[in-house]
Order: sequence, then structure tokens, then C-alpha cells
Amino acid sequence: MFRLAKAFVVLATAMLVACSVSVNYDRGDQPDPSIPDNPVQVAGYYGVGNAASPEEIAGWDIDIRPDGLGLPVGSASAEDGEMLYEDQCAVCHGSFGEGVDRYPVLAGGEGTLTESRPEKTVGSYWPYASTLWDYIHRAMPFEAPQSLSDQEVYAITAYVLYLNDLVDYEFVLTRDNLASIEMPNRDGFFVDDRPDTSNEVCMINCKDPASIRITSEPELVVNVSPVVRSPGAGVYDQACSVCHAKGVGTAPIPGDNADWSERIGKGRDELLSSALLGIGIMPAKGGHAYLSDDEVAAAVDFMIELERSFFE
Repeated sequence: MFRLAKAFVVLATAMLVACSVSVNYDRGDQPDPSIPDNPVQVAGYYGVGNAASPEEIAGWDIDIRPDGLGLPVGSASAEDGEMLYEDQCAVCHGSFGEGVDRYPVLAGGEGTLTESRPEKTVGSYWPYASTLWDYIHRAMPFEAPQSLSDQEVYAITAYVLYLNDLVDYEFVLTRDNLASIEMPNRDGFFVDDRPDTSNEVCMINCKDPASIRITSEPELVVNVSPVVRSPGAGVYDQACSVCHAKGVGTAPIPGDNADWSERIGKGRDELLSSALLGIGIMPAKGGHAYLSDDEVAAAVDFMIELERSFFE
């Protein structure tokens, strides 16, 4: 009986192996030329899938090299890209590339890379213009990546370069001239040719973990006075600082007496009216229509007090 059972197990195992090898042909499929005759002997082959077709490979092979290799035919000016950028990009990156909330800042930051808090933007940090075209084409807009046409990508790329003062408004970006654009930080990157290293695990005469002692303790800080902020500080941080902290457009920067002295001299009521209704390129409520009038007033009062604090 046991011999019969053993023979049955061997037979069943042989049938399973035969089925696993011939699984590609059980449903009447034609043999796949990419599958080797003896897949069991080919290292790393699992007997599933098909060889990628040229069309499938082309769908993934979309990278653009710094020398422009891979760019499709196309051309567009910064002027062409202005409204496209406003429609597709400004909601996250701001109309001037200043960044909204925590979305990346695209413009500005020149000369900050050596500071403790550098502003890494397209203009201040990126070494190649080709990276900008590649990234927009590959991953933007955020909610619908790869939905832009090549022409639209050229247009938006040109406009972002314009926001960084790297090209003129009338400049026409093409496949032939994109690689020739010299980015300010093009020499800020280098090949790290240091040899790879790895830590060796101690196996002989190692230190006894039980002998390791903590020789210092964190110092407890007590009697810290709470920071009391104005009610308008939060509104300023979330809605106003995007432009005012950096002086985007004509936005006055807190602490700049030349910017504020004349404005404060006109009185709070006129400042509040400008904030509520808009002035110059600043839209009503700074473009944050969800803010109440009281919240805008609190932010205005905060900026006035902030400005005065710089010169008391």
C-alpha cells in the first residue's frame, strides 16, 4: 500500500512539472519565440511574460539627455507658454514660479546655494535645461502626467526659463537650441569618483555591548515663555508671505522701509481697501477668495505691526 502511495506521489509530481513547462501552450496559443526551448536551464527565466515590443519600449524610452538627444521636433516661445503655464501650472507653482503652499518654487533663489537655507529652483540649482523639458513631459501636470503635447511642453519650458530670466519673452525654444542654454549652476555638479566602501563587521576582539555607557544626557530647558502671535500671523503665513516675503512683482517686503513708509503713510483704511479689492497685479484678497474680510484685515494689521517692529 505504501509503495502504491509513493508511486502515486512520484507520478503526480511528474505531471505537475510537465504542466508547468507546457503552460504556455495548453490554451492553444502559438509558441512565443522569446521563450527558450528549455526554460528550466536559463538563469532568471520564470516561464511567464513576453518580450517587450518596440512600441512598448518606446513608451518607456522618453528620457532627454543634457545634449538634447531624445528631444522631439517642436518649437514654441515663452509668450506661447504664458497662458498654458497659468492654466496648467500656476495653481501649484504660482503665477510667478514662487510656489504655492508647499509646492516647489520654480523661479528665483539666485545666489542662495551657499546659504544655510538655499532656494533650489530651476534657475538657481538645475544644471541642464533638458531636465526641465524631460520633467514637464514625464510628470506634469501633477494630476494628469504626460497629457501635454510636445508643443505644449516646449511652450511651458520656455516660459519657466523666462521666469528665471534665462531667455527673453520672444525667445523661441526648439529641439536644436535647448541644449545650448547655459544654466547658472551648470558647473555646480561633479562626478563623485570616490571608491565605494563598506563597513566590515567586527568578528574578533570586539567591544562588549554591555560596556557601552551613555556619558551625557540632554539638558532640560525650563521656564520657556510662550510665543504670542497676532491673529493675522497665520493668515499672512498661509496667504500673503508667498509674495510679500520675497517681493514678488511689486509686493512690499516687511522690513523694507522704502517699500512701506509711503504705503503706511496713506493710512490703514487705504491699505485694507487695496488688500480687499486688489491693486496693481495683486488680485482681490491676494487671490485667496476664501478669506473673510476680517481675516484680510487681521493680516493687514499684522504686516503693519511687523513693519513698525523693524524700525522701533
